[in-house]
Amino acid sequence: MMRARKRAIRIVLAGAMLALGMAGPAAAAPQRIKVTGEIIDSWCQVSQIMGVGVGTAHHQCAIWCAVGGIPVGIQGDDGKTYVLLKVEETADLVGNPAIVDIQTDKITADADLYERDGVNYLVVSKVLENGGIVDLNHKQYGIVPFGE
Repeated sequence: MMRARKRAIRIVLAGAMLALGMAGPAAAAPQRIKVTGEIIDSWCQVSQIMGVGVGTAHHQCAIWCAVGGIPVGIQGDDGKTYVLLKVEETADLVGNPAIVDIQTDKITADADLYERDGVNYLVVSKVLENGGIVDLNHKQYGIVPFGE
């Protein structure tokens, strides 16, 4: 009787976990892509506290955010935003000089794309080209966040 009860409890718990999505499908295999876009910090991109959050007008803020641990991404020319998980041989993206050095640069990268729950994640194996800092400035966009 005790074994049957324990088994029934396990079955109910397993069913509840499935119903709540706790035992969802495994992540899909990555897709190899080449992506071109600007290195961004995700906070300014989402909050728009710095206006459009791109280019030279945003460069110093992007450095501070990267050093402070805000997730770094790529605003792709394809219109998608990608969260960077790893760039080349970087062990840690937080405050990493290699990542800080390319803030607001326009790059082309060879990467593995992982898509999960509507979010695009990249593991960059190689930065193929670096076009330098995107030149969008305060004269074009005004002083943000308060305007001119």
